[in-house]
Amino acid sequence: MKLVLRTTDARFARVRRRLARRGEAMESGVERSVRRTLDDVRERGDRAVAAATLRFDRLRVPPSRLVIERAEMKDACAKLPRADLAALRVAARRIKSFHARQREKSFRYRDELGVWLGQEIRPLGRVGLYVPGGTAFYPSSVLMNAIPAQVAGVREVIAVTPPHEGGEPPTLLAAAYLAGVDRIFRVGGAQAVAALAYGTRRIPRVDKIVGPGNAYVATAKRLVSGWVGIDMVAGPSEVVIVADASADPDLVAADLLAQAEHGVDSTAVCLTPSLRLARAIERAVVEQLAELPRGDVARRAMRENGAVLVTRSLSEAVDLANELAPEHLELAVKNPRRLVARIEHAGAIFLGHCSPEAFGDYLAGPNHVLPTGGSARFASPLGVYDFLKRTSIIEANPRALARLGEPLLRLAKMEGLDAHGAAVARRIERRRS
Repeated sequence: MKLVLRTTDARFARVRRRLARRGEAMESGVERSVRRTLDDVRERGDRAVAAATLRFDRLRVPPSRLVIERAEMKDACAKLPRADLAALRVAARRIKSFHARQREKSFRYRDELGVWLGQEIRPLGRVGLYVPGGTAFYPSSVLMNAIPAQVAGVREVIAVTPPHEGGEPPTLLAAAYLAGVDRIFRVGGAQAVAALAYGTRRIPRVDKIVGPGNAYVATAKRLVSGWVGIDMVAGPSEVVIVADASADPDLVAADLLAQAEHGVDSTAVCLTPSLRLARAIERAVVEQLAELPRGDVARRAMRENGAVLVTRSLSEAVDLANELAPEHLELAVKNPRRLVARIEHAGAIFLGHCSPEAFGDYLAGPNHVLPTGGSARFASPLGVYDFLKRTSIIEANPRALARLGEPLLRLAKMEGLDAHGAAVARRIERRRS
């Protein structure tokens, strides 16, 4: 497998363009199918949800089995091996501890004219969490999405997940219980997103939808955005590792493959000024691929979206990392803290040789729901702030209106909005009379 490439090579321009296309939109065929499902659910509610579940999941879910209550989630905790439940508890505790520091406070103040101003912080009323149910279950995603909502004070957190004939894994239900999920509905796909966005007789409408999903789920979230809030339209997962000569090639290779095993469209790139290290990483990737259970997936991802790029300097490596604006950025260098100030765009930054991206995926504490496809240029990790709304508070007085009336009237006149100006002028004149 050929992974090493110098940034001075002519072929690098093609690689650069390929990496820049990570955030391209979904194909039109997916969008057409999703629009039909959304429209159907909006018009026919539960009947459309049931029909889509039968068509796509090939399962008929009777109303009596649609909802999983907290008692059933709690029972699932007893079915887990003690060590598994303990691991979930450790992760939940650390995630909650970090996110508790993100709480915001309302504020009030009176300015020099006596105007009373402020901002009211209030949690969303109801949030919907999408939990994928394909070939793998990710209880860590349940914790990462639901706990910040719980910390924010959201009144009700409900989840949706595709139905399974054999029932939902106890791991998933236990994670939902520990994360404070109130109810789970056995429905997935675009029909689940539509039910959360528009509401049906059985599934309540939410204020915001969060959580990962396939192309159909991601497209559905994008299309209902504005009708409800969404966290983000996440693309394939990605890691960029900036490494100097102090890095261990085996560890760098392991971190590249940890990202690559997510899926064939995952991106795993190392940037290093050391040609010797780059070649050692390439050899280590090949060796470790032979030992991975998901080696076929990781091998294809590395072949199509992986690279070890040899830069002219460490500074060029940092510049290129900023250009890529990755979801995960590892600084596998001797003095990682010195580089942090130079990082402008990244979802999460992992410092040093003992901070693999996998640590952040599970229980470091910060959220693993991160901007992808270069959107770290303007987006942030999921957090408590995503489950809060801010309302401005304004209380004027006659003195303030009199003092500020002239500039206000001029602004209204500049914009050609005479009624705006009149609304203030009438109050000023009334005070004078």
